[in-house]
Order: sequence, then structure tokens, then C-alpha cells
Amino acid sequence: MDLHAFENCTCFNLRKATRALTQIYDDALRPVGLRANQVAILTIAKAMGPIGMSELASALVMDRTTLTRNLKPLHEAGYLDSQPGEDKRRRVIALTSKGRRILAEAEPLWKETQTRIADNLGHTRWTRLLGDLSHVTQLA
Repeated sequence: MDLHAFENCTCFNLRKATRALTQIYDDALRPVGLRANQVAILTIAKAMGPIGMSELASALVMDRTTLTRNLKPLHEAGYLDSQPGEDKRRRVIALTSKGRRILAEAEPLWKETQTRIADNLGHTRWTRLLGDLSHVTQLA
């Protein structure tokens, strides 16, 4: 494959954009000691929890192995609790009170970053981008 063809690769460009945006959010969230992916996990756990591992992985479009690896530091920090479900093979994840507090601290930093990105893109482009990304996710 030549470089020009690769530069037009959808996957490469989405991953490059994702890495750039993740760095912006990670920098903004550094004062509370969280990363963008951790805020996503905590937010989904808050909104949908208590939630099974499979459901959480599906909501995040993440495989269970990667999710398990990402849950470990959140569990160790006391932000999440994991208990056996009704079926002992099933693990249920819940946000703890400490997790709610750290998420509340992260929220204004996240909102400020979100607003800055939306303002820089312009509302029309930002709205279209979110719709396009949602469509790509559904197609995949």
C-alpha cells in the first residue's frame, strides 16, 4: 500500500483524531487524576448501574478483556465496586460514593473541554461530527 492511499484510510484517520482528542481531555482531567476513558466508564456506570460486565462492555464498545484492564485502577481507587450477580458467573459493577464524588469533580473540567472543542469546531460541524460518528459506530 502506498502512503497516499494509507493517508486516506478511514480507520487511520479516526484513530489519529481520537488520539488527539483523548490527549486534550486527558490533559484537562489531570487535576482530578482521571483519564478520558475512565470518566466514560464512571459515567456509564452511574447512568446504567449497577450494570453487568457484558452490558458495560457493550455500552462502551469495548471487549471484556480491555474493560477488565480499565476497571482495575478504578476499583483499586475505590470508585467502583464489583459484586457477583444473581448468576455467580456474572459480575455487576456499581459506582461507589467515592466514585460519585470524583466524577462530580471531573464534570466541570470535562464540560469546559467539551465546550471549547465544540466552539472551535463550530456548532454545525460539531453536531454533524457527532451524528457521523454515531452512524459509523452503528455500522460497525
